Amino acid sequence: MNDQKGILLESGTNELEIVEFGIGNSKFGINVIKVREIINPVPITPIPHAHPNVEGIIEIRGEVLPVVDIAKALGFAKSETPENDKYIVAEFNKLKIVFHVHTVTQIHRISWMQIEKPTDMYKGLESQITGVVKLNGEMILLLDFEKIVVDINPDSGITVQRVAKLGKRERSTKRLVIAEDSVLLRKLIHETLNEAGYINLEFFENGKDALDYLISVSEKNNIADEVKLVITDIEMPQMDGHHLTRRVKEDQNLKVLPVIIFSSLITDDLRHKGEMVGADFQVSKPEIGELVKKIDELIL
Repeated sequence: MNDQKGILLESGTNELEIVEFGIGNSKFGINVIKVREIINPVPITPIPHAHPNVEGIIEIRGEVLPVVDIAKALGFAKSETPENDKYIVAEFNKLKIVFHVHTVTQIHRISWMQIEKPTDMYKGLESQITGVVKLNGEMILLLDFEKIVVDINPDSGITVQRVAKLGKRERSTKRLVIAEDSVLLRKLIHETLNEAGYINLEFFENGKDALDYLISVSEKNNIADEVKLVITDIEMPQMDGHHLTRRVKEDQNLKVLPVIIFSSLITDDLRHKGEMVGADFQVSKPEIGELVKKIDELIL
């Protein structure tokens, strides 16, 4: 699977590939970029007093990794044919983790424009769904894997404590534009940036809405007088962060704006993708303290 990765996001094409997997009769998806490999089940060593969603640990080529039961995390029944289940070995947020699923079927190449934001009408899994893809008359639900991991280990997420150690800070009214699709992360980023002294924040659920806002502001005023910096996630419905960054840097009015990519997908293997679209800095989640330092460098 590693051989199939690599080029889609390099030029900010607003495309991605997703691995389709099943839990019960429902279909879900995970970004190929997060997937290291897919393996058949191996014996699991249980861990005393582990989180209920953690089945235990396994060893893969010398690495000991936790196994998360996705069915249990979502409130689904166990697999009826566990011998046919699959383990998805994933890496993001500087973590490696194994997701236990029931089936893995195929890979789809799609545009972020095809991904719809879940509405309250079918948001039965609370905020664990980040998007819905309609393919061949069926719906594939994209899970918020970061939230699943943070629910198990809150210390792995963004916390105010990561900023508090920077010390007392002055309040700043300089406006920051932030594109982040996760409801949970928007709330955490808002709280932590406020703690860091940044109080004039404009949040958007995806790159398209953020870009539309920036263009509208630039048509009325000098953009540099109104907005000081853009922060963007990578994985977002409608328009991803790489494409947003590319569009900002190609726009004659917007290109003066510094852009920081703040994503769980910032790794040594993927960092070049942000560089190719012109990002000024890239910071891996959940390093909010590092993000604040980069903001300070660019606008203070």
